[in-house]
Amino acid sequence: MPLERIDKLIASQGALSRSDVRRLVRSGAIMLNGASVRDAGQKADPEADRITVSGQPLLISKYLYLMLDKPEGIVSASRDPKQKTVIDLVPAELRRGGLFPAGRLDKDTTGFVLITNDGDFAHRILSPKKHIPKTYLARLARPADETLAEAFRSGVVLTDGTRCMEAGLRILEGGETPLAEVVLREGKYHQIKRMFAACGNEVTALRRIKMGNLPLDETLGPGGCRQITAQELERITQEPTL
Repeated sequence: MPLERIDKLIASQGALSRSDVRRLVRSGAIMLNGASVRDAGQKADPEADRITVSGQPLLISKYLYLMLDKPEGIVSASRDPKQKTVIDLVPAELRRGGLFPAGRLDKDTTGFVLITNDGDFAHRILSPKKHIPKTYLARLARPADETLAEAFRSGVVLTDGTRCMEAGLRILEGGETPLAEVVLREGKYHQIKRMFAACGNEVTALRRIKMGNLPLDETLGPGGCRQITAQELERITQEPTL
């Protein structure tokens, strides 16, 4: 593994910002192979060197898993020459090479995007064979009833003839513009919007609130991002509790 700056390396683990690391360096709290680090820009090998922070060994994780609350208007891509991407929203202290969004949300859809540099994990949760459930809130343009929910349970046939897998739907708020909760197990292009359109309705706002059984941390706010803990990561492959 290539050498990395001490401040960037420690900050990449999520507990401290780079400014926190520089402050700790000045106080002599960071050690590299038993010697005090005097320069936050000093480089270290994360696989071979021993780093301690305030006397505690720093355990370097190879992979990073982030939860991002995607705002409207942001592209779910690693890079785009013309538009801001979800990777552009990752705080500097959490950035690493190779980060990408595990799955996509439409540009106008908000909510939970998982960002990682672990390709194997992303493949496992996105594989059609795995069908990790994802939960959304959809604001609709027209009233909805149990007939719509039954259509989703039976597998909606899209206007192009494609039959979708069984999906869950609950009407959370009634009225002229109801709010529905949708649990989807696949990820066709604009699928939820196309499913409602095939049933004679229209989605006016869409937000992903859960992946597997891991809910979005609503305290993040639009554009907010934080590291996912090991315990939380396990919940992504679990069935959602409704």
